[in-house]
Amino acid sequence: MNRQLHVISTGQQSKEEFGRIASTIHEYVDGFHLREKKWTAKELVAAIQSLSEQGVPLEKIIVNDRGDVAHSMKTGGVQLAHHSMDASLVKKAFPALQIGCSVHSLAEAMGAEKKGANRLLYGHIFSTASKPGVPPRGLRELGEIVQNVTIPVFAIGGITPGNVEEVLATGVEGIAVLSGILKANDPLEAVLEYRKKMKGEG
Repeated sequence: MNRQLHVISTGQQSKEEFGRIASTIHEYVDGFHLREKKWTAKELVAAIQSLSEQGVPLEKIIVNDRGDVAHSMKTGGVQLAHHSMDASLVKKAFPALQIGCSVHSLAEAMGAEKKGANRLLYGHIFSTASKPGVPPRGLRELGEIVQNVTIPVFAIGGITPGNVEEVLATGVEGIAVLSGILKANDPLEAVLEYRKKMKGEG
C-alpha cells in the first residue's frame, strides 16, 4: 500500500516561504493543506496561484475551511474543521469537491462519513508543540476509526520519522505533518526521511 504524506501549513510562515518550501518538496508530498486562519479568500487565491506557478499541481493543494475557494480554483479539495460549514452543505453546494473533515473521536468520524466526507484527519496522536497542554489521543481510537469507516483516514499530531511505523500499523491511509517538515533545517531532507520510514526502510 502506497501511503500518503500530507504537509500542513503552520500559520507562522509567509506565503513566500511556504511556497519556496513547497516547490522544493512537492515531488515527494501528496497533499499541501493551506491552514491559514488569518488569510482572506483573496490571499488564499493568490497563494494557490503562486504555488501553481512554482510547479505545485493544483490537485495537491487542499484549502482549509473555504470550499468556495477550493471549488473556484479547482484544487484537490477542502478540509473542514469543527468551526466550518457542515460537510453536507458543502457537498450540496459543490458536489464534485473532495471534502476532508478533521475529527477528534469515533463518533465524529462516523458522522462526517455519513454527511459526505471523502477523507478524515484524526489527531492529535502524540504530544505536539502546536497543542500545548492538551493530552494526545494516542493510537487506540485511531485504529478503531480506521476499522469503522470506509473512507481514508489520515493521522496528525506529533508524528516523527521515529514513530511513523506504529502509526501506519493502524491501517491509516497516510500521515500529516506540520513543523516536522516546514520548520526543519532542511525540509527536503526531512521529507525524504519520512518517506524512507513510510516505506519501512532504515
